[in-house]
Amino acid sequence: MAVNDTERDCLGRAMYFESQRSDAEGLLAVGTVVMNRLESAAFPGGICEVVGQPRQFAAGVLTKPMNESKSLEKVADVADAVLAGERHPKVGQAMYFHTAGHRFPYNNMHYVAVAGGNAFYEKRKPGSTATAPLAYAASPASAAQVPVAAPAPAQQAETLPQGPARDICTIAGLPQLGRAG
Repeated sequence: MAVNDTERDCLGRAMYFESQRSDAEGLLAVGTVVMNRLESAAFPGGICEVVGQPRQFAAGVLTKPMNESKSLEKVADVADAVLAGERHPKVGQAMYFHTAGHRFPYNNMHYVAVAGGNAFYEKRKPGSTATAPLAYAASPASAAQVPVAAPAPAQQAETLPQGPARDICTIAGLPQLGRAG
């Protein structure tokens, strides 16, 4: 995918601030989510618009300084790989993630991977066995969320066993940190 330096920087910033920067797998997983959102009609049009959406990525993701200079080359290399078409095989079509170890009471979160300190998931209708996840566009709190069917992946990636969201820590073998916000 041909992008300008600004779009490349926005992708790299999302990967830098949202992963633990300790491994390329976590960076690639976050980059995959950004690109999945970019390809979805439910999210805004460019990489910077996707990354800059309110309450979707780390606060200040587009403005905070990136101080770990030893990580920047790795981030740039993985960002270039994502822009060249590389995707995390287990993330598949997932468009959402949260810090691994947090638990949420929702029953529409189908977990597909854990990487870089994050748990990646697809939003599906509760009890659904469909492989096409739902995409919810971020919207102001007063607006309703309207589900949009995302395209089914061409090849199903290996997934974690399906279960309630509260079990992701057990499934991934992570310590449970308690409920988030």
